[in-house]
Amino acid sequence: MPDMKTLILCVDRDDDIGFKANIKEPVFGRDNCLDAANRLALADPEDSDVNAIFQGLKTFDELKEKGEDVYIAVIGGSHTNEIEGDRRISFELGKIVWDNEINECILVTDGAEDEFVLPIIQSVVDVKSIKRVIVKQMPNLEGTYYIIKKFLDDPEISRTFLVPVGVAMLIYAIANLFGNPEIAIVIVVGVLGIFLLFKGLGIDEYFNYTINALQTSFVGGRFTFIAYISALLMGIIGFILGLTSLLEWYSADQGILFYMLSFIYGSVGYFTAAALIASIGKLIDIYLNDIAALGRYIAIPFFIGSVGVIAYGASIYILAISSSLEFPFLGIEGVRTIIYATIIGLLIAGTGMYLQKYVAKWTRIKNGNNPEL
Repeated sequence: MPDMKTLILCVDRDDDIGFKANIKEPVFGRDNCLDAANRLALADPEDSDVNAIFQGLKTFDELKEKGEDVYIAVIGGSHTNEIEGDRRISFELGKIVWDNEINECILVTDGAEDEFVLPIIQSVVDVKSIKRVIVKQMPNLEGTYYIIKKFLDDPEISRTFLVPVGVAMLIYAIANLFGNPEIAIVIVVGVLGIFLLFKGLGIDEYFNYTINALQTSFVGGRFTFIAYISALLMGIIGFILGLTSLLEWYSADQGILFYMLSFIYGSVGYFTAAALIASIGKLIDIYLNDIAALGRYIAIPFFIGSVGVIAYGASIYILAISSSLEFPFLGIEGVRTIIYATIIGLLIAGTGMYLQKYVAKWTRIKNGNNPEL
């Protein structure tokens, strides 16, 4: 039976060690990890990752004294993008395990945040133990106040909890100014519900990706930077006009579907225009820099336009058949509108699919490949 090789692993998922202490990861070996812990402690003495690394070093020394073949490493993720950070952790861990023929791992973590990567670690190496490091605090009022203050000062926590609460309170105040206090609660609950869905489904990660793409396009001098900024401003206008439409056509005896379509009626045109601007800007950059990929993206603006037209027709139909409203469209006009909108939307989508096939063949020919492949 071969000797067991154990890896003491400290995971810094949000990459504080690289972001704050400017340390290049992964950090491997006792001396290097001790140096990294000292540098991080000097950069931010209050960072809990410092305690996790020192606990890893303590565990390493204890097992080494027992004569075990043990290694230690610190791996960081990403400070801005959790998905890319988790991929980096998986790659770096796999490389360490392969190069040193590691058999098992002991994970040292400072809390639940880093333990989210446990399934990733287990897919690379067998995890035999998890050591959680809890920093002791004085159980008095001053200590509690300090913890709460640090909790609110953390940028990530502020964006996650304070921003949606602030937006909900602002919307409530605006609704009261419009003279509709009864709908204010509906709007606030809706905004909080949307936020929870975004967090639960991981949609916020796509927003982080968009922000990173915006930064990349700005630094690289890409056309998408102007397109994304224009799309963002158009989306803000659409959101405001959607809320205005909801307040204008609000009726207490209608259901949630009616409220959603009232919002869509006022905002869908601007949201569609924003998405079209962003996608067309992306297509321009692809055409200028990576024309071979044009066929994969050319149909996106058509699909966006198709969905926008159909959604607009559906919102008009629902509002038109509501007898309690003095809507500009009559009931029969609403029926005609949704029929026409559906037909036009399908034609737009079909055009995009045909064009995608044609452009994909054209790009293959342009790059000297056989179009039949």
